[in-house]
Amino acid sequence: MNFQLPRQFTLPTTLTPYDGLGDPKQHIKKFRSIMIVNGASDPILCRCFPSFLDGPALDWFCSLPTDSISRFQELAKQFEDHFAASAIYLHDSDYLTTVKQGPQESLKDYITRFTKIAMRIPDLHPEVHLHAIKSGLRPGKFQEAIAVAKPKTLTEFREKAKGQIDIEELRQARKSERSASTKEDDKPREDRKNFKPTPRYESYTQFNAKRDDIIKEILNFKLIKPPRKAGSYPELKNADKSKYCTFHQKFGHTTDECVIAKDLLERLARQGHLDKFIAGHMQNRSTSTAEPSSAGTSSKDKGKVPTQPRGVINCISGGYAGGGIQAPLESAHIEQCSHLGIPPTILSRRRRFLR
Repeated sequence: MNFQLPRQFTLPTTLTPYDGLGDPKQHIKKFRSIMIVNGASDPILCRCFPSFLDGPALDWFCSLPTDSISRFQELAKQFEDHFAASAIYLHDSDYLTTVKQGPQESLKDYITRFTKIAMRIPDLHPEVHLHAIKSGLRPGKFQEAIAVAKPKTLTEFREKAKGQIDIEELRQARKSERSASTKEDDKPREDRKNFKPTPRYESYTQFNAKRDDIIKEILNFKLIKPPRKAGSYPELKNADKSKYCTFHQKFGHTTDECVIAKDLLERLARQGHLDKFIAGHMQNRSTSTAEPSSAGTSSKDKGKVPTQPRGVINCISGGYAGGGIQAPLESAHIEQCSHLGIPPTILSRRRRFLR
């Protein structure tokens, strides 16, 4: 304790103080290696060692009897004996036989995990290391390839493993690409319910009927097919029961609000399949096929040009037209004229004229 430290000597800062937990032998090894690099002598080791103790370990050092330590080897021996129970349990080479590759564990992950455990085993023989890592392989093609190749060193084993790791990583990359392409279909329904399609057309046709009725009619006549799995999906908990879409056969939105149904009707209308539901087309059609009334004209129709008759029916009548009056012939003539659509007033006038 009376030894004076050199003026240019500085304590290293890379060593964490020991607080009573962990392997005391490891702490001594690290302390020695750091101090020897700095050219520390035995008295310097004794003087500097308490600076790297903390908690219960520092309390133990302060409780040592005066003049009980004459050199650093004695201090290290008492330190290791006192904290031997606090050492972290270290596996031996037999523990490596229990390390096995998992059913879904890649070869790269297995070798990494195995290597970390093997590095903690002191004085591990390379042959024991090689035998243990081969024994832990999962049954499969790579295990069979190793059994045939029979690598004799860890270097040979790692060369074989590197090729298998490259194959597994290539398969994983292809699998990720396939899953990314179908990622949209694999999304939960709760994530897809916020999807809102955008209209395809800038302007839409005005129909003379409700879209709901048009959808019902074209579905009834099988002009279109209902959407795939329509009505088979379970209802959403928050679906508005007051709104129903005839096209999708689901609650939550109306047919007029459905962009998909709206675009479908517009496409059919532009193709000429929904002419009878378009107001302008119906008006032109009714006007072109309407027949004027022969019973009379109103004041609004006086200036209109009369339409041409469709045809003329010529009739040859006999009997009383050539002379005498015969009741049976007259009755037959009246019945024939009635079939031809001649008004009764004309018949009555002709009857008076003949008589």
